[in-house]
Amino acid sequence: MSTDAETFTPFDTASYLDTVEDAAAYLEAIIEQADDDPTVIAQALGSIARSRNFSQIARQAGMSREGLYKALSADGNPSLATVVKVSRALGLRLHFEAIA
Repeated sequence: MSTDAETFTPFDTASYLDTVEDAAAYLEAIIEQADDDPTVIAQALGSIARSRNFSQIARQAGMSREGLYKALSADGNPSLATVVKVSRALGLRLHFEAIA
């Protein structure tokens, strides 16, 4: 009988978002499953930003690093302007389509 304990590391989505295409696919999947919960979308943008240079993304969005971190946290409530600026800084564009 082995006494070796299994160890687990916390899952971090940001570790798996290597390309802008990965980020776009992840965000599309989140939006599809978000059930109109904007905090889930904000957190997804935060994960994508963490997969990049967060400080640079904040600068490109015209925000402080701390302000961006707060806006994209579980308790954050970013404005549409912030979402658009962060999306652009990440190399993404918002897209709307008719609901079938």
